[in-house]
Amino acid sequence: MVNRRIAIFAIIVVLVITAVTLGRNLVSDDISEVPDQIEIVSSDDSILDIVEEEGMRKTVLYFQDENGYIVPVMRRIPWEEGIAKVTLRNMIDTPELRESLSSTGLLPLIPAGTEIYGMSIDPDTGLCKVDFSEEFLNKDSKKDEENLLKGVVYTLTEFPTINEVKILVEGKEINSLRNGTSVASVLTRENINLLGNPGDGRSNVVVYYKGSSDTDFEYFVPVTIPTMAPVSNVFTALDLLFEGPPEDSGLTSDIPFDAEFQGVEIKDGTAYVDINLGAESMLTIDATVDDLIKNIGLTLSEFDEIEAVEVLVGEEIINTSVPVFANEY
Repeated sequence: MVNRRIAIFAIIVVLVITAVTLGRNLVSDDISEVPDQIEIVSSDDSILDIVEEEGMRKTVLYFQDENGYIVPVMRRIPWEEGIAKVTLRNMIDTPELRESLSSTGLLPLIPAGTEIYGMSIDPDTGLCKVDFSEEFLNKDSKKDEENLLKGVVYTLTEFPTINEVKILVEGKEINSLRNGTSVASVLTRENINLLGNPGDGRSNVVVYYKGSSDTDFEYFVPVTIPTMAPVSNVFTALDLLFEGPPEDSGLTSDIPFDAEFQGVEIKDGTAYVDINLGAESMLTIDATVDDLIKNIGLTLSEFDEIEAVEVLVGEEIINTSVPVFANEY
């Protein structure tokens, strides 16, 4: 009887160890080639629901257009362990990447020759540490450096396990890049494509306008606009959307010139938006509404409390979900 109990106990111990080992394998990030300077931690990767088909994942990467705006683009990349690290590798400037982007007019943000030595993600804080090779520093201006950092931070924080980013170069923490852009502290999503001075307003809102390249490729551009509103809010964002981009911004809008924003009400996660179309827009209402819906949906996607949108155009009510991706290519 005693031997039987010992045998049963041994089996239970083996099963527990096996289960724990399998669990760790399922949740760990790819942290191969991580230098000693970076703490190795595991992360609960909960992004499998964005897999479109076996072996591929819909992933948002950021590139730069000819006017200096950074642009989010959804691309399908091969699924691998440590998908966040793989995503950054797909942003490094190479002849192959430039060729694949040639029809869009967009350009890579991460300098050619850059290597990603290691990456770790703290599951408790969402802090992602990334160690780049010294080629990461090869930017010509402070504006280029700021776009590089924002592109990296915004790309990584598209993943639900990452909230903030710490940049390392050659395994060491540095205070600034070559042109003076600070990387001394952790970086978060903030002021993408800022139009104006943040000190000019009391709060900022993000609005999606339209950009285009010499190749006639059109894309949505998120821009940050300072406002006098005490806090960022849906009404102010939509009001600025219908007002249109600043004249010197190089951006355009799909919102018809005679369309008027009447108001918005939020209830149980749904934004009810009241629109008035002018006589000219009513002549092409189908095309006009299609343009309106995505502009409105993308701008409202910046507010976590908004899950759906209902647009009232004249007597027509249009229900739509908040867009997941601004641009697909």
